[in-house]
Amino acid sequence: MKTTMRALLCLALIAGFYVTALIVLLGILGVAVALISSGHAVGAKLAFFAVAAAIGFVLTMRKVSKAQKHEPSGSALPRDVAPELWDVVEELAAAAQTRVPREIRLVPDLNAFVSEDARLLGLVPGTRRLYVGVPLLQALDVAQMRSVLAHELAHYSNGHTRLAPIAYRGRQVVGAAAGEVTGFAGWVLRGYGRLYLLASAAISRRQELEADAVSVQVAGREVAAETLHEMEVLSAAWTFYFDRYVSVAWDAGLAPTSDAMFDGFAALLAARQDELDRLRTLAPPSQESRWDSHPSTSARIAAMGAVASPALTRDTRPAGVLVRGLPALTAMLAEVVVKYADRERLPWELLTPRARAASAQHSADIVFRAVGRRVGVERGSLRDLLELTEADRLDDVLQALDLDASAGPDADGDTAATVVWTAVLQCALATSGAARWEHRWDAGDPFVGPDGAPYDVRPLALLGAGGPRGAAELRGRLADLGVDLDAIGASAEADARGSAIVAGVANVVVDGEQYDVLVLTHGLVLVPCPKVYNQGRNRLRELAASAAPADIAAQNWFVPFEDVVSGRVSKRFPVGVEFALHDGTTLGLRTKLDSQELTSGSSIALQDVAKRFAPVPVAT
Repeated sequence: MKTTMRALLCLALIAGFYVTALIVLLGILGVAVALISSGHAVGAKLAFFAVAAAIGFVLTMRKVSKAQKHEPSGSALPRDVAPELWDVVEELAAAAQTRVPREIRLVPDLNAFVSEDARLLGLVPGTRRLYVGVPLLQALDVAQMRSVLAHELAHYSNGHTRLAPIAYRGRQVVGAAAGEVTGFAGWVLRGYGRLYLLASAAISRRQELEADAVSVQVAGREVAAETLHEMEVLSAAWTFYFDRYVSVAWDAGLAPTSDAMFDGFAALLAARQDELDRLRTLAPPSQESRWDSHPSTSARIAAMGAVASPALTRDTRPAGVLVRGLPALTAMLAEVVVKYADRERLPWELLTPRARAASAQHSADIVFRAVGRRVGVERGSLRDLLELTEADRLDDVLQALDLDASAGPDADGDTAATVVWTAVLQCALATSGAARWEHRWDAGDPFVGPDGAPYDVRPLALLGAGGPRGAAELRGRLADLGVDLDAIGASAEADARGSAIVAGVANVVVDGEQYDVLVLTHGLVLVPCPKVYNQGRNRLRELAASAAPADIAAQNWFVPFEDVVSGRVSKRFPVGVEFALHDGTTLGLRTKLDSQELTSGSSIALQDVAKRFAPVPVAT
């Protein structure tokens, strides 16, 4: 299928969406008029619904049509900064029979992509930009980078980037309208929306295979296939890097310095080549869905077998040589794209130990707050935990933490009790200076003693989990280590660190006032809201996209699940729930008929939270 035909298909599907919406709304209105003429009272209600749905549809389309273009991301790479990269791009553009992009921009993503500011829904060419991710320059060799760039430039040669505005606008139109219009009309529009997404996904998959063919013709089949597989390996490494190193520090209010932000990934790759080699031995992913915009990696590699491949001498130089002064440029990029806010910036050697200690304190805080509730103080301490254990009440603490004291050991031989004591003891030893974490790229950050030798906290944890007698021995061991039992305790109130957004409901009544409510994995966020029905879902979307869940919780009224004693569903429709809190107060939330949901089923998610905290019936 030619590019022009694809563009016409996209336009036809978008036009069909408008026609379908008009037919459905006019049909409902026609039925309403007929019912009114027959004297049925329901006719007036149906007419009101049709008019309201039409108004909502028109307002939504008006908003979508005024969507603003996004400014180019990243930092520009002019020719004098990256002459060799520009030479490669010009060579590959000629091979792909397309014009050279006006800009090359450096971005922080493990990706490369192209854009075109096409006009008239993509029918008229516009400014072209090529975006190159820093991690690719750090991880690939020049031959692999040529394969990636040839693939992206091929999207220009086949006019794919001119289709992007049409497809994107179509997804906006279909998604926005189908989400706003309810009832039978909404059901029909959502069905049409699925049809559009299926068609656009099929077009996108075909475009990817066409671009892969150009990559093979320019870089060779072996390099092109290897590069596709390598991208899967690098994606796993990139995720691990952020989860294991950056995110832990970020949650603690810390961050790597601008020059260390991206250099850390390069250091990780260099230190873990054995693990990366093991990943490379795995078969590339083969799962594929008709909803996917890309074919599976294995399908793409298989398709490359039908493309003629030239014999080439491989350029094994690291791709970073294509850009002069890449480390300095990545540091500048970090300053532009990373929202550091007031986080303290540190080099990795100092950052990781601080971040790991803060993470350990956060885990211990959860235990100490549970201990405090058991002994009747605001914030429990290590002394309180020891005294409860010596009194054979450790199971009470585990119950407060929603842990099963009767469960057997896990695959590592740990029970709920040893897990709790390990978290507390690591915090205690690090705080008292008896042990610390070291930064390592080649392995997990080791917990070491003052002499740098590995410190195994498990024997101490087993003492704590061993009941009153073990706790008494543990008390003496901690005294010998210089641990102040009263100084080790909860350092902060419960927060939403590590949370994810589960659901959201707008226009919820709480104590007579209206709030927008986000349901997080760790608690509820309540934000005062105006009594405006038709803006609720938009407010929820803007709130959810405004910051990380933990930051949203910190800036608003946050009710952590730690503070909940019990919950119940007080009303099923509209949904009403109540939570009894540890401070003796009761929090009641009641949705209304005009409450709107962030995602379908959000009100049910609110019910599920209440049911989770419902008291367990006692057998008689």
